[in-house]
Amino acid sequence: MSGARDLWEQERACWAGGYGTVCGCDEAGAGPLAGAVYAAAVILPRELRLPGLDDSKKLTPKKRAALYEQITAQAVSWSVARVEAGEIDATDILSARMNAMQMAIDGLSPVPDLALVDGNRDHGKAGAIVAPHLLLVKGDSLSASIAAASILAKVSRDRYMEEMAAQYPQYAFERHKGYPTKLHYERLRQYGPCPIHRRSFLGRL
Repeated sequence: MSGARDLWEQERACWAGGYGTVCGCDEAGAGPLAGAVYAAAVILPRELRLPGLDDSKKLTPKKRAALYEQITAQAVSWSVARVEAGEIDATDILSARMNAMQMAIDGLSPVPDLALVDGNRDHGKAGAIVAPHLLLVKGDSLSASIAAASILAKVSRDRYMEEMAAQYPQYAFERHKGYPTKLHYERLRQYGPCPIHRRSFLGRL
């Protein structure tokens, strides 16, 4: 992808279908053993060109950080929400993801006519996306709005995990961001879980 110009096809189809204001929504942090799950929702100016815009997983941390600044500066509206580890444990990760995405959509002004949502799930046992929406598998590679949301969610969560690294330095969260790496498991076995660990994810250490 050379830029956002290649990523506007989904939004154009929505506009042609009568949806005037379209947002993209994505989440970050479904898989880690520690920390909140984050979601972001973004309404971009129509046809905005953001060179290098792509699925956040395909970008370097430096490029993500640069795009984060551009997106938050130029978006019509953007919103980031999170669901804490305790709620993930009390419900389940799918419900927590859905609740975080709905919270992010609710944070937008103007209210979008339609949300383009990354993935193929829109509800769990204890949470659902109730805003008008369209699911897009691999949407962060297909839609400019979802790609922008994926970057805001990922950068926001990484920054939060760096803050948690300062609070709980023994786990080296700044290195693995809470994901289930060899180092993370080693530190968990050495120190046991801390308050931001997802107990339901830990199993037998």
